Amino acid sequence: MENPKDCTQATRTAAPRPAPTAEVREAALHAGWLDPAEQAAIVTDIRKVVEAAPLFSPLTPWGKPMSVRMTSAGKYGWYSDRKGYRYEGHHPCGTPWPPIPDRVLAIWRAFVSAERMPDCCLVNFYGPGSRMGLHQDRDEADFRWPVLSVSLGDDARFRIGGTDRSGPTESVWLRSGDVLVLGGAARLAYHGIDRVAPGTSTLLPKGGRINLTLRVVD
Repeated sequence: MENPKDCTQATRTAAPRPAPTAEVREAALHAGWLDPAEQAAIVTDIRKVVEAAPLFSPLTPWGKPMSVRMTSAGKYGWYSDRKGYRYEGHHPCGTPWPPIPDRVLAIWRAFVSAERMPDCCLVNFYGPGSRMGLHQDRDEADFRWPVLSVSLGDDARFRIGGTDRSGPTESVWLRSGDVLVLGGAARLAYHGIDRVAPGTSTLLPKGGRINLTLRVVD
């Protein structure tokens, strides 16, 4: 009997997927997958998401504000406060999350599945000094589905290890237009963003970095 939490089992789609340009601890990096025009179009789509569901600064369970601002699109949005990390069906202001833009879903179809769409597109905005500590994405019900990440804007130093938080790690710079897929053995790897390099992209007029992460939640 299959264990829905077993991320080592084969995914449920057999369609061929693009070959990665590199792998870092079994996470598949597709460098420069989006060209500048595609990146700009997706940024326009994300601005509409932010209009409907404004960026906010969540609290960690220990009461510390995160340095990134975030929002979400889709059936669920990721949320954190003193009650813990979880998915919610509405924005903190009470409104439903807007739909995931079609251009973003097209990336998911290319790398993951044309049948099962993601339930959540988490939008993280990294401003000056923002970072993301090492963490696992484990609030989802079925780890057989990967987490797909899209980088837009300034370069970010991405760090990834294994399933032991204190284990060895490797780092790679993620650049605007890169797509990263954490699946299989990398699905529950600890990962984070050490820093963002200001001025390394002209995609966002005021600088900064947008990271989109797509997840199957249910």
